[in-house]
Amino acid sequence: MFSTTEMPSPSSLFTAFASITASIMFFQSMLNQILPKQVRDYLISFVQNLFKAHTPMLTFVFNEDNELGGRNQIYYAAGVYLETLLRGPPKTKRLNVSKSPKEIKGLIFRLEDGETVTDLYDDGIELQWRFVCSKPEKGNSNDNSEKRYYELSFHNKYEDKVSNSYIQFVLDRAKAISEEKRVLKMHTLDNSYKGIGWKSINLDHPATFETLAMDQKKKDDIINDLNRFVRRKELYKKVGRAWKRGYLLFGPPGTGKSSLVAAMANHLKFDIYDLQLANVIRDSDLRRLLLATGNRSILVIEDIDCSVNLSDRIHGEEEKKLDPNNHDKNSIAGTFLTLSGLLNFIDGLWSSCGDERIIIFTTNHKERLDPALLRPGRMDMHIYMGYCTYEAFKQLASNYLEISGDHNLYGEIQSLLGETEVTPAQVAEEFLKHENADSALEEFAKLLRKRKMEGSDECDAKTDEKKWQVC
Repeated sequence: MFSTTEMPSPSSLFTAFASITASIMFFQSMLNQILPKQVRDYLISFVQNLFKAHTPMLTFVFNEDNELGGRNQIYYAAGVYLETLLRGPPKTKRLNVSKSPKEIKGLIFRLEDGETVTDLYDDGIELQWRFVCSKPEKGNSNDNSEKRYYELSFHNKYEDKVSNSYIQFVLDRAKAISEEKRVLKMHTLDNSYKGIGWKSINLDHPATFETLAMDQKKKDDIINDLNRFVRRKELYKKVGRAWKRGYLLFGPPGTGKSSLVAAMANHLKFDIYDLQLANVIRDSDLRRLLLATGNRSILVIEDIDCSVNLSDRIHGEEEKKLDPNNHDKNSIAGTFLTLSGLLNFIDGLWSSCGDERIIIFTTNHKERLDPALLRPGRMDMHIYMGYCTYEAFKQLASNYLEISGDHNLYGEIQSLLGETEVTPAQVAEEFLKHENADSALEEFAKLLRKRKMEGSDECDAKTDEKKWQVC
């Protein structure tokens, strides 16, 4: 043991430490002044390589931009994926926390400069992520941009597994997370001085297949058809078909056609483009609008039977009304929006300009549609949106009145729904008038009884009219 007389005093230790620190700083300053930056960087790299030669660790670096100046897909995927690792118990000392106005599902977590987080992959492979933000040196006027990148460090024996499997896993997970969090858009037509184009707002429609007032079997059929469509990219490519799907929604007004479109968009995470043909004058305008739509989107053309008079159906005097100075039918057909122009975009060559497209026509009168619109390959699935069934009624009662089980009026209502015609929109409107479930169901039952009586009186009146005509 050393005696206290042999130990140096604290002041002596502090003086020695200060002297050594000052010497190091002086030496570093002299090196910075004497040696060019390139030489200093080479020496630092040489020393680092000496240490790396004796370590089993390997590091991948993912810069924010690639060598061509574009976005590095892996860098941005890493940022999205690492957010899932940063939630829950703290795994690092400092986090960058933010919230975007468009972000609906909570806060956004990012690593701060120099912080690390560890990930485990494939039952035991430990990988360490580190975020680095390298700022330019002061006085260097040639480089004013900071460089951001991620470092991924792991044991070098896992190089093949990380290169061929883990990085693709991060890309796939980031894509799935981004799609889940994506804010859907509703695009509508906008006429400006630059011509007709799209403008968008956030799609906040709450309709889902869980809340949709529709028979369960019909909902299951639609969901299965949608899921089958989105997973068949390779099949569509193999058989040489455009990756698109057409749906025709037909039935009386107020039967939930718009709600079904919103439920399909929320299920697939697709944007909606609401194409109002009455505002489109020429085939060239239609071509430009459809080319401007994005992938993973739903194009909706509502009330196709009455939204516009397509000019290649028009003959004789009506042509002259459209263009009294031009009597050439071919010229008119080339000037205005035509049925053939619309069909060409549905399943012609132009239909292949994009992937994962869904086209939906809605109509109240299917019988009025041109047969050319209805053939297979254009409208692949025809969905009848009819009057409210008992199963749809129970779904509406659950949504609006929060009734999960049966009610003593359900038996009568089920019988009345089989004898009267009422739309889901009318049921919802009746429920919104009441705050109490019992009173809402009682008043709805009264409405159905009244409609049943009115229907009987109408039938009697028609019978009497026929008897009078016979007499």
